[in-house]
Amino acid sequence: MLKIGLTGGIGTGKTTVANIFSDLGVPIYNSDLRAKKLMTSNKNLGKSITQSFGNESFKDGYLNKNYLSELVFNSKRSLDKLNSIVHPFVAEDFNSWVAVQDAKYIIKEAAILIESGAYKQMDKIIVVTCDLETRIKRVVERDNINREEVIKKMNNQLLEVEKLKYADFTLENKGLTSELRAKITSLNVNILSFC
Repeated sequence: MLKIGLTGGIGTGKTTVANIFSDLGVPIYNSDLRAKKLMTSNKNLGKSITQSFGNESFKDGYLNKNYLSELVFNSKRSLDKLNSIVHPFVAEDFNSWVAVQDAKYIIKEAAILIESGAYKQMDKIIVVTCDLETRIKRVVERDNINREEVIKKMNNQLLEVEKLKYADFTLENKGLTSELRAKITSLNVNILSFC
């Protein structure tokens, strides 16, 4: 079974791409969603986060996303620290998930697939691209934040030109669903030829 990594900068449309692959029957592991779930459900992970970032990291047993977001997006050091705590748990969870899959290939969607080193466990990498202004507009609308906050988040991620160095496949997402679906359908056939 091939392991395909799916990545791209914030606002490029990774989740949209993953959803289209899912429609084609490809199992998808969403690293960001799984990480958020693990941060609340895994007691050892929760304890490590609390030890590093304080009791405010959790509120009434739930991850205090606003508190942690404020910390990590204002400090690269804090972001790196949080990632170093969370990633081993996500890697273990991913391996458990892969073990029960029965498909010719699976996709691991991760915003920081390259930065975390998780790309090394993948057989192929897809990088989703999109022009900067469209990305900013999407994130402003999706997250209800201002342009400056989006740019701050982007500055904490690897530049697109750097991500592209790892790409086996690139998908340009201009926002036209029919065009994107056609590209992904074609790419699916291409990937299946490696299986």
